[in-house]
Amino acid sequence: MSDPSTSCQTPPIDRQRMDVDIVCVGFGPATGGFLTTLSRELMSADSTPKLESSVMPGAPPQIICYERADDIGFSVSGVVTRARGIRKTFPDLDPSQIPMCAPVKHEKVLYLLDPIGTSRRSVTLRTVDTLIRAFKRFLPVESGAFELPYIPPYLQKHGGLVMSIGQFNQWVGAQLMNTGTAQIWPGTPVAKPLIENDRVIGVQLTDQGTDKTGSPEAGFMPGMNIHAALTVVGDGPVGPIGRQIDQHFGMPQGHHKRDWAVGMKFVVNLPENCPLEAGTVLHTLGYPEPEIFGFLYVYPDRIASIGIFVPSWFESPVRTAYRYLQHWMLHPYLWRYLNGGTLRSWGAKTLGESGRRGEPHLVGDGYARIGEGSGSTNVLTGSGVDEAWVTGVQLGEAVLELLGQHKPFTKENLEATYVKRRRASWVEAEGRVAERARDGFHRGVVTGLIGMALTGATKGWLAAPVEPRHPTEHLLRLEKYYQGRVPLHEIEKLREECAVKAVGIHSALMDRVGWPAIPHDGKLLLSHQDALLLGGKVQAPAGYADHVVFLYPELCEKCGTKICIEICSGQAITPGGNGVPAFDREKCIHCGACIWNCTTPHPTDPDRGLIEFRAGAGGLHSAEN
Repeated sequence: MSDPSTSCQTPPIDRQRMDVDIVCVGFGPATGGFLTTLSRELMSADSTPKLESSVMPGAPPQIICYERADDIGFSVSGVVTRARGIRKTFPDLDPSQIPMCAPVKHEKVLYLLDPIGTSRRSVTLRTVDTLIRAFKRFLPVESGAFELPYIPPYLQKHGGLVMSIGQFNQWVGAQLMNTGTAQIWPGTPVAKPLIENDRVIGVQLTDQGTDKTGSPEAGFMPGMNIHAALTVVGDGPVGPIGRQIDQHFGMPQGHHKRDWAVGMKFVVNLPENCPLEAGTVLHTLGYPEPEIFGFLYVYPDRIASIGIFVPSWFESPVRTAYRYLQHWMLHPYLWRYLNGGTLRSWGAKTLGESGRRGEPHLVGDGYARIGEGSGSTNVLTGSGVDEAWVTGVQLGEAVLELLGQHKPFTKENLEATYVKRRRASWVEAEGRVAERARDGFHRGVVTGLIGMALTGATKGWLAAPVEPRHPTEHLLRLEKYYQGRVPLHEIEKLREECAVKAVGIHSALMDRVGWPAIPHDGKLLLSHQDALLLGGKVQAPAGYADHVVFLYPELCEKCGTKICIEICSGQAITPGGNGVPAFDREKCIHCGACIWNCTTPHPTDPDRGLIEFRAGAGGLHSAEN
């Protein structure tokens, strides 16, 4: 069975060509660090170039960055970070210069007990819950939450920053644009890398003026070919350029990308009586399901970022991040701070959780990888923004070195400069310590927590002896997951009813097993559709092909689980005709969760599913979340 993404050959199209020195794909913290480092060394004080362009003699190197989203601050998230690398780049950084940014002042890690008795907990966790409740008079238990008396050093972020990455990206981007040393083009998706004889020679922009299948219509404008001596790939874990390069060059021996999570989050106005100070950081575990972790970060002016992470090793086939987030918000410990608040914005993002084990080939002839998609996230400390920034800085320093020596961007030269810097850095050292930190979660939550504690306490020498499994191996069929709780005939009936309504089955099943209805208040507790309208504006410009494609519809028909529908952050994937999911890009927020929640392996590559997430414009408009 051939791959529809590669087997369909179209007639050659005449494309315009533009030559630059460096082309960057994706503008996030990593690319921000890269361009900031470069911009400071390209021009002399007298405004003459320190380094000369190879494509425009007499001018400084020509650098251009293409970002898929309609602005450089859209479709990202709130974060807490130690900010070591960021502060090194900006030694005089004043957090008040950046909207929604504050130093970390208070940290708590909370184990949330189940207040409604519906959470699917193991015998071990039920025993733990019983003991906590029995001895709550002697323990730091408040409003159904056990406050951990000790935060391991590797989890502490005291002295760091809480901030909105959207606002941070805009702050960095404004400074870069003011230097005039780099062009940043938002709303310009990149379709594919240009590869000749295993050398990346640039990228091709996405065609415009097409129908949803990609066929040319009136006003068709072929995507331009951008040729560059160096292509910098910083498009994140689900970026199409990074994934295509992985498919072409493969992964290093022993490396794989099997751990993922979808982060669903709100930015809210806290009620006036909320006592939480700016710089407060709360991390939670245990509820609404033991596998789901949550966070609450408080910014200045009573603004907070709240959210949950739904991981790939969660066995539930009803992975509705949105409803789980609302149940998390309603936990008594959290709701006392949130009750009376209002939604400002919302969003979701896929996180690559494999850490250094998910590191691809960092360099090759003509290209380099930076940021989250390069495996820089530290899965022990749960941090990735500062690490991503530092990888961009390291590449920037390497590029300046090679340009100064008039050396080409070959694999050998990039390894001797960029990779050498990375291997000698704290990002590498701490990434190696954390490499096996989360393996235990592939066997269960308790094993996972013990494994993280072992790894942190022994600096990586010990970890849970568990081999990470592919996400599809964790996913249970509805009938298996609800065995003993919902009869098979009821599941089939609910499946048929939901198919007629063209909605996912998750809410019907959660209702059936006792999850209470969400008491919508029109301000903070909103229906999913109302959040799409009020918490961020979804844009899907005409003239582009659909970026979510079901490669083998005949195989989708046979799938009885369809996690892609249940996990979809914007309800953009719904039941369609003949059992094939339907896609509505007017609701897609480009989180990318669908590609790793396909339960049917690709016929030619077991590490891939049947969904292809291609380049596409638009998405959620929200500079806060």
